[in-house]
Amino acid sequence: MKFDTKVVRAGINPDPTTGSIIPPIYETATYVLPEVGKDKGFDYTRSSNPTRQLLEENLAAIEGGRYGCAYASGMSAVDACMKLLKSGDHVVSSDDVYGGVSRHFNQVLTRYGLTFTYVDTSDPDAVRKAIKPETRMLWVETPTNPLLKVTDVKAMADIAKERDLIYGIDSTFATPAFLRPLEWGADIVMHSTTKYISGHNQIIGGAVITNREDIYNELKFIQKTIGAVCSPFDCWLVLLGVKTLSLRMKRHAENAQKIAEYLEAHGKISRVSYPGLPSHPQYDIARAQMDGFSGMISFELTGGILSGKALMNNVRMCGLAESLGSVETMITHPATMTHADVPAEERSARGLTDGLVRLSVGIEDVEDIIADLDQALEKA
Repeated sequence: MKFDTKVVRAGINPDPTTGSIIPPIYETATYVLPEVGKDKGFDYTRSSNPTRQLLEENLAAIEGGRYGCAYASGMSAVDACMKLLKSGDHVVSSDDVYGGVSRHFNQVLTRYGLTFTYVDTSDPDAVRKAIKPETRMLWVETPTNPLLKVTDVKAMADIAKERDLIYGIDSTFATPAFLRPLEWGADIVMHSTTKYISGHNQIIGGAVITNREDIYNELKFIQKTIGAVCSPFDCWLVLLGVKTLSLRMKRHAENAQKIAEYLEAHGKISRVSYPGLPSHPQYDIARAQMDGFSGMISFELTGGILSGKALMNNVRMCGLAESLGSVETMITHPATMTHADVPAEERSARGLTDGLVRLSVGIEDVEDIIADLDQALEKA
């Protein structure tokens, strides 16, 4: 089954009771057992739910995996992955990760004896040097948030295999439409389904996909035990969003390419990062492992932070908002919004300057998006 067919059909069959082409929403907390010691596959919705199970099977199929676990948010999905570890374990992580991830690692998980080293995972030698005897996991974000660095997924798989590490990838920006890390040797793929997978700014959710039964069994146990699960209604909404994932991602990428080229040629822009531009440092790697470059762009204005704020305060159609990956174009100031909890010196070391702007390109007519940016840039 081809990818475009999978996103519409994988794991989805007409309801056997009514023939409904859309899966039912099983909005129930508990299930009546036919007799003591027997159930119909479900007993309590924290443990499992038919609608959530359909979503998990669908996401696993489009990612090219065997198993899926859906969570209440992208961060609860990240947390579940970290719970595969124990006190004393060490994680090598991409340095440019979502601010909520580094906040969780540095301010919560370190209390429980986990340690973290942040490196530029686009540099395999830097990754090798960061590995210690107690290292148990390699955690990669690609493309990264917000600098759009691209990591060679296969190179990291080789390192993880050499050192017997669990290899996890946050592939939220790429989605399975453009990158399927399990095919390149990853053990775990994590998505914030809040973003492109659902695609319409309507839910908060997360998911973890794996081919390893041992990892899946642990994740399922963690999911049941902690209970950070998405509601049946939210699962149903994600299932509807997934059906248009392939179409949406092609439009996001098509629009983003044109806007990135427009920004790169603009006199008030000093730097643009987009994996689809030949000027991107990892352009060749992105072309080799991705089927498209997604819809995220970051850029800096020549006038620095004051110009950046002027731009963001003067857009009319682009929404000034924290999130990304929706059909609507959204613009963000990472230093004061998504990455505000990252210390200033750490942001600076990463290259995440106060003047950086992140643009989540939507699926509107690209000429309207450019016109909005153009009029705002005139005021910057």
